[in-house]
Amino acid sequence: MSFNLANNIQDLQYFGEFGGVNPSISDSSTYTFLSAKTMFDTFEGNADGCYLYSRHSTPSNLYLGEALAAMEGTETANVTASGMGAITSVIMQLCNAGDHIVSSRTIYGGTYAFLKNFTPKFNIETSFVNITKLDVVEASITKNTKIIYCEAVSNPLLEVADISGLANIAKKHGLKLVVDNTFSPLSISPAKFGADIVIHSLTKFINGSSDTVGGVVCSSQDFINEMRNVNDGASMLLGATMDSLRAASILKNLRTLHIRMQQHSKNGLFLAEKFEADGLKTVYPGLKSHPSHELFKSMMNKDYGFGGMLTIDVGSLEKANALMELMQSKKLGYLAVSLGFYKTLFSAPGSSTSSEIPENEQKEMGLSNGLIRFSIGLDADIERSYTVMRECMVELGIF
Repeated sequence: MSFNLANNIQDLQYFGEFGGVNPSISDSSTYTFLSAKTMFDTFEGNADGCYLYSRHSTPSNLYLGEALAAMEGTETANVTASGMGAITSVIMQLCNAGDHIVSSRTIYGGTYAFLKNFTPKFNIETSFVNITKLDVVEASITKNTKIIYCEAVSNPLLEVADISGLANIAKKHGLKLVVDNTFSPLSISPAKFGADIVIHSLTKFINGSSDTVGGVVCSSQDFINEMRNVNDGASMLLGATMDSLRAASILKNLRTLHIRMQQHSKNGLFLAEKFEADGLKTVYPGLKSHPSHELFKSMMNKDYGFGGMLTIDVGSLEKANALMELMQSKKLGYLAVSLGFYKTLFSAPGSSTSSEIPENEQKEMGLSNGLIRFSIGLDADIERSYTVMRECMVELGIF
């Protein structure tokens, strides 16, 4: 890549109001104007550097947005109160009644539920396809299609999207390519491969401490301006506003993301190789057995590896639950949804984060009852963690 992601973030330098090394937090819901004309101009979007109302924007939110845009290599970014706040506002900004979306079939359960169950209320329909098959994606496009939607690395099956290929299709048909990059921050930079809009749930790896919820939309200045428009902007009118205190907290944690992702990836690759050697059905993009291993390698920023997400299949939900409970009792991590925490998190997605997807569709896409999704933590001694994990599996007869 021609740019260094960590350097882009590091080079952003802010001074607090009193010379602090962190920018001062703007703890106000509304902002004053020295003249009525400036207030009018701000409402019209014609007054740079002026703040109107915190649902629209705040200095703290803009600091975080600027840093995230630097990370993704986009012109700017807009932060939201949650990842779903980012996803839903983008879709509602781009689509009108009668429009159509082509989406990956393997996506976060909340996104799936929004597209499958909620947007049809507004006469917006979605075709769910195997995103790894570009011919299938293109064949699903209709005259009403507005968006191709995917995750760079999908939740929970870890399918890898060919972002360049999808971008070419989107451009050919005049569509917007929207990529959720939550599973692969720093490892993959979708905008550099043609994505128009990049979304993150900041709740996960970017914040990294499982103490707040947030989202971001990274895109062009024009698109972000449209989303913030006081008359018809989805970010402004749907109200998924991030609190300034949370924005300040996430910005501090963002500064260590490059170090954390390196360790998540190192530990993830170590465990994946061990699990596969033990004969477990293991899915991890860093394994040569992963069908999109070479594709991931062709897109990855090599300093940050293949990420911290992996899955294993232990054969049944009963075994999966027993293993996760035992691993938690051995202090290996937590039986919990979400990802990106410093401790390992594990869950059975079929009955948790993907439970919104009907059972027959789960089976069709290869999401089995025995699948366990791991978000690998920052363990200093990953060999020790593996040894105890293996002992748990032996005790339960998984081997």
